[in-house]
Amino acid sequence: GGISIKPAAKMDEMKYDMCGSGVVLGVMKVLAELKPKMNVVGIIPSTENMSGDKAYRPGDVLTAYNGKTIEVLNTDAEGRLILADALSYASKHYDPEYIIDFATLTGAVVVALGHVATGIMGTDATLIKNIKSSSENTAEKVWEFPLWDEYIDQVKSKIADVKNVGAPMQAGSIAGGAFLKAFVGDKIPWCHFDIAGTAWGDKDLPYQNKGTATGEVIRLVVDLLAV
Repeated sequence: GGISIKPAAKMDEMKYDMCGSGVVLGVMKVLAELKPKMNVVGIIPSTENMSGDKAYRPGDVLTAYNGKTIEVLNTDAEGRLILADALSYASKHYDPEYIIDFATLTGAVVVALGHVATGIMGTDATLIKNIKSSSENTAEKVWEFPLWDEYIDQVKSKIADVKNVGAPMQAGSIAGGAFLKAFVGDKIPWCHFDIAGTAWGDKDLPYQNKGTATGEVIRLVVDLLAV
């Protein structure tokens, strides 16, 4: 959490905050082995969020890769900051048919969906429909959250373009998606996967041990790509 430090309880589980990158690596490994005739770009923004004299602070205003300014209200909402730059980079340097991103972004999605389904939200109805179809094909459950204007308004800042958290105790997972939307290029179809509830297992299953990474949504994405 950086300066907005997490409580000690379950801090050890934050190693799973790398699971979004794990999905990207997993998908790229499958593509490297199957060698489909398509161009897929995987981008992994990486950093370590520590407290210290050089740490960023609540109240700081940062400038993202696309030039938009971000008011930092909570340094524990750091994943969306590096995702913002990754989305901006992909939008600027490539001409993507669509962009999908994966992150253990919020605890709020676990409150909403438990460890059963991944929360998704995005800007393109066809892309969302195809993702839901791949969800059915692979039994990797997803649930769509809305990105209504009222939620977009919750991440607007009075001193910057956006702030990195929404309204207190309200729609936290959607607020994360609303923030990310500001960094996707205009007219680029996009979907965000909040995998915080599904990235690691909360119970033993025949194919998965409790407390280990699941690889959830890798099969869904491979199906989506029609490999």
